[in-house]
Amino acid sequence: MAKVAIGVDFGTLSGRALVVDVETGAELASAALEYRHGVMDESLPGGKKLGLDWALQYPLDYMEVLEKTVPEALRLSGVSADDVIGLGIDFTACTLMPVKADGKPLCLMPEYADNPHAYVKLWKHHAAQAQANRINALAAERGEPWLKRYGGKISSEWAFPKILQTLEEAPEIYAAADYFIEAADWVIWRLTGKQTRNACTAGYKAIYHKRDGYPSKAFFKALDPRLENVVEDKMSCAISPLGTKAGELGDGARLIGLNPGTAVAVANVDAHVTMPAVKGEPGALLAIMGTSTCHILVSKEERAVPGMCGVVEDGVYPGYFGYEAGQSCVGDHFAWVVENCAPAAYVEEARVKGVNLHSLLTEKAEKLAPGESGLVALDWWNGNRSVLVDVDLTGLILGMTLQTKPEEIYRALIEATAYGTRKIIETFRAAGVAVESFIASGGIALKNPMLMQIYADVLRMPIRLAGSAQGPALGSAIFGAVAAGQARGGYDSVFDAARAMGKLKDTVYRPNERSADIYDKLYAEYSILHDTFGTGVNDVMKRLKAIKRSAV
Repeated sequence: MAKVAIGVDFGTLSGRALVVDVETGAELASAALEYRHGVMDESLPGGKKLGLDWALQYPLDYMEVLEKTVPEALRLSGVSADDVIGLGIDFTACTLMPVKADGKPLCLMPEYADNPHAYVKLWKHHAAQAQANRINALAAERGEPWLKRYGGKISSEWAFPKILQTLEEAPEIYAAADYFIEAADWVIWRLTGKQTRNACTAGYKAIYHKRDGYPSKAFFKALDPRLENVVEDKMSCAISPLGTKAGELGDGARLIGLNPGTAVAVANVDAHVTMPAVKGEPGALLAIMGTSTCHILVSKEERAVPGMCGVVEDGVYPGYFGYEAGQSCVGDHFAWVVENCAPAAYVEEARVKGVNLHSLLTEKAEKLAPGESGLVALDWWNGNRSVLVDVDLTGLILGMTLQTKPEEIYRALIEATAYGTRKIIETFRAAGVAVESFIASGGIALKNPMLMQIYADVLRMPIRLAGSAQGPALGSAIFGAVAAGQARGGYDSVFDAARAMGKLKDTVYRPNERSADIYDKLYAEYSILHDTFGTGVNDVMKRLKAIKRSAV
């Protein structure tokens, strides 16, 4: 039997395991499980209500994913645990949790079970925006050199705003926590018995630099004197490079159906780990499209790019600078239309046709010509990640009339996300970072040809598709094979592993010149709205949000 590696992808709502042939990249079987507690954005398991913009998770849901999906995927593949040479995992990020010295999450301790700050703060926990604003203002005031590596702003989605929020709102939780750790690193700790910190989340989400380290103690002291020693006190673990082995499965291996001694890779982030899964080369912008979209780009050059989520040396591939950008609302965007804008007649029509509402709205929307609806929208329904880095921005649709139909709204929001991606690409190019090709990954990209054609037209670029519907899990399996090493039947280089195991589809979406010309005009209108409402010309979105907060 051929040797295999297993990749486990922990997403926003669920986790899935994938068994991959190490020699060919063939995907032998997979299994998925939704998190038992989902995303807690309204209340804790005990019923305590949460405030605006909270997003929490329950850590044992991650372990349940491992215990159920790995054995099931292995069973379905027909492969023996003896043939599994390595395991890799990836996570959404920043997904941060406070734990004790032995790794026990504080939320599992009875005395903290009713405290929201004791739980995992998911990547889209935006309730720390005030803390992020203060970090950005202080860094700008002090001329902190690290700020330019993150486009001039860090996000409330990152580690230190979440830590600062905990310190200010629940100092008892901050004091009780021996570590603040990414959920990805925590899972690896549980599997191997050894705490590691992966270079990807450290670099992109915790302001860590390969040569300079974290921000200085002086900066943290100026932010809050209690934070002066936050790195030494709460994050004192060496950073492990991507592509290295975190350790091996210990006594708990049997719980997930594998053998003790199986190699375990250092954890990774779901977007970044997908690059080798699509054989990504320097200059190729990879868009991982799901509930949100993350854009990954690799270059030999280190440049300061306004509004990016970061540039990290070795953050994607060894020897390269990895850039990250993103859009906070993509699939969530389209789901909003389905859940809130489809009338009863559409629901009935979908039932009769035996399709879901997404399919029905796509069928109707693809009959529309570019510009036919008279609508243009901003894609900020969950804030803006790049290039404005502002979670207090909100959504907008312009051009609505009494004749506007749900499919027109649906298409306008798809177009808005394409415009947001074009804005990101133009910002990269203006900063001197080449974007020469475009690769799309994720379920949305593989399931919706209309959407991908719109993107090709708006971007005026050909679009290639990932060869796997489970890009992050495949990427994690690739890193699992590298952790095992050539001596065990794997690879000693992620580049060698990517060449053998990565894949792209033959499908290419090419821009339609007539449609692209119309979209140039619509994009110009989008850009005016983008600058008007996103750069301080008119802060009505923030004023409305402030009124909303005061009314809650």
